Amino acid sequence: MKIKTIALFIISIAIMSCSSTKVKKMKKFDRNTQPVAGPAPTVNLKKPQTFSLANGLKILVVENHKLPRVSVKLSIDNTPLFEGEKAGVSSLLSELLGTGTTHISKNDFNEKVDFFGADISYGSQGAKMNSLSKFFPEVFSLLADGALNPIFTEDEFQKQVNLLLESIKSEEKDVNAIASRVEQVLSYGRNHAYGEFISKKSVSQITLQDVQALYDTYYRPNNAYLVIVGDVDFNAVKELVTTNFGAWEKGVLPETTLPTVANVSQTEINFINMPNASQSVVQAMNTVSLKMSDADYHAVLVANHIFGGSFNSYLNMNLREKQGFTYGARSSLRPDQYISRFYAGAQVRNEVVGRTVIEIVKELKRIRTEKVSDEVLKNVKASYTGKFVMAVEKPKTVARYALNIEKNNLSSDFYTTFLQKINAVTADDVLRVAQKYFSVENSRIVVVSKAIEALPELDKLEYPIFYFDKEGNKTSRPKMPIPIPKGITPKLVLNNYIKAIGGREKLEAVTVIETVEEVQVSEMLLTITKTHSIPNIISLDQTIGGQSVFKIVYDGATGYALQNGQRIAIPTDELAKIEATKGIFEEIYLAENNKLSLLEIVPINEKNTYKMEVVTGDETSYKFFDVASGLLVQEEEIITNPESQKKETITTTFSDYKTVNGILFPFRKETNSVGKQNEILTKSIVLK
Repeated sequence: MKIKTIALFIISIAIMSCSSTKVKKMKKFDRNTQPVAGPAPTVNLKKPQTFSLANGLKILVVENHKLPRVSVKLSIDNTPLFEGEKAGVSSLLSELLGTGTTHISKNDFNEKVDFFGADISYGSQGAKMNSLSKFFPEVFSLLADGALNPIFTEDEFQKQVNLLLESIKSEEKDVNAIASRVEQVLSYGRNHAYGEFISKKSVSQITLQDVQALYDTYYRPNNAYLVIVGDVDFNAVKELVTTNFGAWEKGVLPETTLPTVANVSQTEINFINMPNASQSVVQAMNTVSLKMSDADYHAVLVANHIFGGSFNSYLNMNLREKQGFTYGARSSLRPDQYISRFYAGAQVRNEVVGRTVIEIVKELKRIRTEKVSDEVLKNVKASYTGKFVMAVEKPKTVARYALNIEKNNLSSDFYTTFLQKINAVTADDVLRVAQKYFSVENSRIVVVSKAIEALPELDKLEYPIFYFDKEGNKTSRPKMPIPIPKGITPKLVLNNYIKAIGGREKLEAVTVIETVEEVQVSEMLLTITKTHSIPNIISLDQTIGGQSVFKIVYDGATGYALQNGQRIAIPTDELAKIEATKGIFEEIYLAENNKLSLLEIVPINEKNTYKMEVVTGDETSYKFFDVASGLLVQEEEIITNPESQKKETITTTFSDYKTVNGILFPFRKETNSVGKQNEILTKSIVLK
């Protein structure tokens, strides 16, 4: 593996600790006889104490004195809001709430919260807090002040706008983010609150006044719930809530009607091309009407658990365990007061996209036509029983259940009879609801993938394919590879590249190259300093805040890696690969120790490129050279993931070429490695 590949491919190893448990002597039993399941346990849920304020705010209180802690959740139950050309205003409201009030600055507010050892957070649909019970009154007053008396400043607004724009930018190369966005657009439509998405354009049209207007209109108590759980006294809570929230003025909430949503008339594939994707997303989906109050609700829970809602589900056992296509496949169908969506799929390798579609459809047909076995049904019910019984032991769960009853118009015994209804689900029920809610005939199969690798297999399937861009707009079929013209050889392509970046004479005159690069990793800035000297002396140092976190040194004969203070010798086989690398510009010597082949002309980012296969021993990589300019556009290196021991592809895209001492270098690189997208910016290059 090359030095740069090692540097990009650092995977941390989690260490699991085990605890010992004393085992009591148990009675003998016959291991060959499976225990008979007992009746569903009786669930006795403690009902919250409730009251309401004159402004319409509904309060639910669950007293629990086991621990000296209190949690509070303010939930505003508004109809989903369509933001249109200003999509993102509610997101900005979420970020601006808690940045100061008319009584206290942002810094002083945060210092007080920290002093009490508490935490408070806000959103456009409410707020929540956790604190020790002895500090509950003070922290609760801070929560109320932040929710009811916020002050939004232009400086803070601009700061949050910039952060939101950065977040949008970071998602542009993320197949999961793109898939989620387009799935919503196609499923619900652009004019539906569930179908719109935040874009750079919509954010640029939002003003501070828009955020203020949204708050003034929708942040009101007459459609809100306040849930308080923990070591509290009901009468004291009643007084505290009245003092802090009694003056909150109710308002007239605008009436909203959501557009009607329809599924496609026949199964179709909706394809979104991601030319640099090393992994693909495949999801089959359809919209349905399912509320928690519906008679089918419990049967749907069981059916989804069997189909794709658990590790042992049909979908995961097929795509992960049998086929080895993915780390995990799942399905989901969550109830919604307005419109729900069933979806099933996985993130898979590009080359198995077509087969993944086949297997998903096969499993859908299976659960819709074959009765589930008694054994599987029994295990699913047992799983629900265990999870439910454990959950109801938590006071927060009791409060959440009570809030669900209020918000979803459920019967008062909805949760006390929950397990009985789960256990009453039959194999016939599973078959019936699967046929009703898990569609095959009216499903969209959304595929976000690399067209040149996925489309040849998708073309063989029986479904029509429609093409969309990253924002869900209809587009044309991506260009596909074409044959290499006669007379074009690997040597000619390499010579054109060498000439394009400055010429052999200038490249061979360089004896030392020093580069400094930066890459944003989460909220940290990683600086990569590299030095490569002739004949083959290399050092690479990755630092965060000036402190080294990973370092590689090779002196021409031996080398080592240093990570978090631990020195590790570079394995002999890796040293041999480093030693075999000749010169600073490897393309000059590429043909000497490698087998080169030109495979085809491949479109990358609207440019035609020569795809060159480079075989070194038992390793294969690919280089893509722009047909017109001769420049290197992209590289693909196939490596073995040290954690999973599976083959994965590291894709690096090169752009923003600039001249340094008469030689062209790419100052921007984008890497796609192990499902992670990174942008590497070159800050400086020094040649000697």
